[in-house]
Amino acid sequence: MPDGVNFCIFSKSAQAIELLLFDRPDQAKPSHIISLDSRHNKSFHYWHGFVPGLKAGQIYGYRVHGPFDPAQGYRFDPSKVLLDPYAKAIVNEEYYDRRAASRPGYDNCAQALKGVVVDTSTYDWEGDRLLRTPYTRSIIYEMHVGGFTRHPNSGLPDDKRGTYAGLIEKIPYLQSLGVTAVELLPVHFFDAQDAQDGLKNYWGYSTISFFAPHRAYSADRSYLGPVDEFRDMVKALHRAGIEVILDVVFNHSAEGNENGPTLSFRGLENSAYYILEKDRQFYSNYSGCGNALRANHPIVSQLILDSLRYWVSEMHVDGFRFDLASVLWRDDVGLPIERSPILWTIEMDPVLARTKIIAEAWDAAGLYQVGKFVGTGDRFAEWNGPFRDDMRRFVKGDEGVAKRVAHRLLGSPDIYPRMDYDTTRSINFVTCHDGFTINDVVSYNEKHNAANLEDSRDGSNDNHSWNCGVEGPSKDPRIERLRDRQIKNLISLLFLSQGTPMMLMGDEVRRTQQGNNNGYCQDSEVSWFNWDDVEKRSGLLRFTREFIRFVQAVQLFQLDRVLTGFSFQDDPFVVWHGVHLGQPDLNPNSHTLALTLQHPKKQEHIHIMLNAYWESLSFELPPLDGSECWHRIVDTYLSPPEDFCPLETAPVFSGDRYTVQPRSVAVLMAFVSP
Repeated sequence: MPDGVNFCIFSKSAQAIELLLFDRPDQAKPSHIISLDSRHNKSFHYWHGFVPGLKAGQIYGYRVHGPFDPAQGYRFDPSKVLLDPYAKAIVNEEYYDRRAASRPGYDNCAQALKGVVVDTSTYDWEGDRLLRTPYTRSIIYEMHVGGFTRHPNSGLPDDKRGTYAGLIEKIPYLQSLGVTAVELLPVHFFDAQDAQDGLKNYWGYSTISFFAPHRAYSADRSYLGPVDEFRDMVKALHRAGIEVILDVVFNHSAEGNENGPTLSFRGLENSAYYILEKDRQFYSNYSGCGNALRANHPIVSQLILDSLRYWVSEMHVDGFRFDLASVLWRDDVGLPIERSPILWTIEMDPVLARTKIIAEAWDAAGLYQVGKFVGTGDRFAEWNGPFRDDMRRFVKGDEGVAKRVAHRLLGSPDIYPRMDYDTTRSINFVTCHDGFTINDVVSYNEKHNAANLEDSRDGSNDNHSWNCGVEGPSKDPRIERLRDRQIKNLISLLFLSQGTPMMLMGDEVRRTQQGNNNGYCQDSEVSWFNWDDVEKRSGLLRFTREFIRFVQAVQLFQLDRVLTGFSFQDDPFVVWHGVHLGQPDLNPNSHTLALTLQHPKKQEHIHIMLNAYWESLSFELPPLDGSECWHRIVDTYLSPPEDFCPLETAPVFSGDRYTVQPRSVAVLMAFVSP
């Protein structure tokens, strides 16, 4: 309101609440304390008060009085300054102390995070709108806002490195790569101190506020700077034709287990915000991070929905990826429920209707639901974990996966069997932030996580990786050529498959994490994008760019339904082969697969040959009619630039057989030579 600010906060069991106003973020005592009277400033379970004269930029927090009885689920602690769960900007991260917030009875006012009043109506969006790029046209690039430009060789001034503003400077690179969406690791304000001593929480899966953009990513250090700088970034990406998808963490919070800090939720109404064990002093831990949000409690459901709506309507983001989304299927005692109220609310919400909604369809307690989110509604897409595993195993040379790879190439109809299923809602990936980079998939047999200070207990032991003969970096040119080829094979399978491809930041230039498959706490060159690699790995970068350009130009790779082995009139279709036409080898010991894709209406005819065997194999080619010739588009065995030939320069291949070299992918396309 122009003449003041109205404050409101939920607490069912609080006995008294004080609104604290500050002139500076690091004050040890508030400048003003406003006691909210339970008779005049409370409606049902909502405590509220209007303060005239306040404006945007006002710093504030709360103290909440009530019983401290963990055995009964109560954790009120009036010594702690609490954040408003709806705070849209947060300050004082320079003096924040997680340990101080974890000590019951200790006054942490000077070291507490504090909210800032924000007026979102004054920003000039200059006509910006959500892009609404269909999945059929989408190429997703999963990236870390800080790590993308934090390296000293990024070419940016120090104050822009690792920031929203720094990402704006690198938009031309993203455009040249051809991606249509960036999926940002968490940008909700998170607790960087939630890691082993001496390390930082780098990834950001330790959310403190679901409304405030992370302040450390802002070059603008003013109180309201992060809000506007984030919006500047979104606006600039939209102008470049690139959507913004946020990785959101509604499964747990930074407050951790029973020994964790009191920052906001647990000090307001602990049992409403969290799923508690039968012994109510302990938290259910379906996230693997100490607690699990009680997502289907009305107050938490409303918080989640309000957050999503805010980021769409006020911050203009184009979609969301839900971390460990299966936690949202759990009821008040943690049991899976068939129809999750919060998920159905998200499914049907009109504000979110034109956004991308993507689920990581599992949690840390064994609930694995790949196929479930897509199968029960019409809005969710899913990270396809089996795609990653099967493609890695095939390229590695494992047996027993050829048939599974055939399913993955067609959008995984074995996982998503609905007849009306849109194949593009399978988000295909071979790497993501969690696990090896693509370079490390072909360079390490084992994880190397000693730097995480957890005795290598962290990170997956099941990586489906192969070091090609030497663990880690190698100067042997034969090994390096093989690694390059294996990477190109994985990239080829990603982009040749039906579904929506997602690639990991830096895979296009062989970014390495030195064998660390859980870099959540590595805010260092281990995790950062190394801009020297753009020149060093220019051949792989070109291969990736050309592949993206190819699949964006060919209609066969923009379909939204499963291909069948026959055509209805001008419908696209697929024919399966092995080394011999019409004879696919799907036996357990098979290392080969071939398929012909045809789109009669678009006059597109493509033949794909996969040889994961360690010897060369001769594949029969389908005969062509008329004046068409086969043109070689891809052969991953060849050196750049012959490994990928654009349509306009692709050489003619004559003959009825094509020799696919060991561990290689070849793609031919039939058309009339100009």
